[in-house]
Amino acid sequence: MALNISLNNLSLVQISLSLNQVMRASMPVVVAAVAVFVERKVPTRTELVALLLLTAGVIVSVFEGKASGNTFGIAISITGVLCAAAMMSTAGRVLSEKMDVLQLAFYTAPVSCCVLLPFFWFLEKDRFLVYAQENGTAVLAIVLLGSTVALAYNATHNLLLKRTSSVAVTVLGEVKIVGLLVLSAAILPGESSQFTARMTVGCVMAILGFCLYSHAKIAAAKRGGSGGGTVVAAQGTAQEMRRSDLEEGEPLLQADRPRPQEQAVIQVMDKPGVEHPANAKMWATEGQMRVVANVQATAASNYYPQTLR
Repeated sequence: MALNISLNNLSLVQISLSLNQVMRASMPVVVAAVAVFVERKVPTRTELVALLLLTAGVIVSVFEGKASGNTFGIAISITGVLCAAAMMSTAGRVLSEKMDVLQLAFYTAPVSCCVLLPFFWFLEKDRFLVYAQENGTAVLAIVLLGSTVALAYNATHNLLLKRTSSVAVTVLGEVKIVGLLVLSAAILPGESSQFTARMTVGCVMAILGFCLYSHAKIAAAKRGGSGGGTVVAAQGTAQEMRRSDLEEGEPLLQADRPRPQEQAVIQVMDKPGVEHPANAKMWATEGQMRVVANVQATAASNYYPQTLR
């Protein structure tokens, strides 16, 4: 996050704001691509179409028709986008497995300080010292207030990331941009004349992309999954389950089972009084889980198969 902020601010000195916003509008697509490798979440075809439509709509809305800048500014802006995508996806995975939002803020704060310190020392130190001498104790109040606001923002951002996903957070960020454009045209005097037909088309495209993405996620939730992002993760869990096969004579009920959303239906066709061969193998449907057990004729008395949904 520190590199994202510093590189983005530095790029604004080299390129125009319009070009910067165009490149940062691609954030949902970049985060979705990074999440495939970091979080092992693969978007479905509908979600991918929705992300592309949303990104295109935001680009059309924020682009002012001309862009200026140099190669260095474009390069550091793209690097900032990649750093932001990596941070979002990594934080999403860490929050879903190991820590809460305040712990994440606690561990990332020293790293951010070390990353930003060289930028401050070489680019802003002299001007900051002059400002501090002129304003005295007010500088301390400004720093403390800014730090408090930054902590509140990071905690809120991480909580949203924990409750949703890295891609969903970037989608909401794009919708925020469209909302600001529409509200500024509706509320601020003179802004309505700046809201062109091109911006209207872009906002409509972005809203349609957001609605399509929301529909895909809601439909996946109703089916009992979490979209295409669970496909790779479920297969990985299935592979890990293979090393926890049952030992000789261990009851079937003691098998280590994956979480319900990652477990397939196990069908055990046994009846009291019917003997089963030693080391009988029962394969879960779709190859998601395997249970190897020594099933005796008495196993049916203490195990009743259930259908998991």
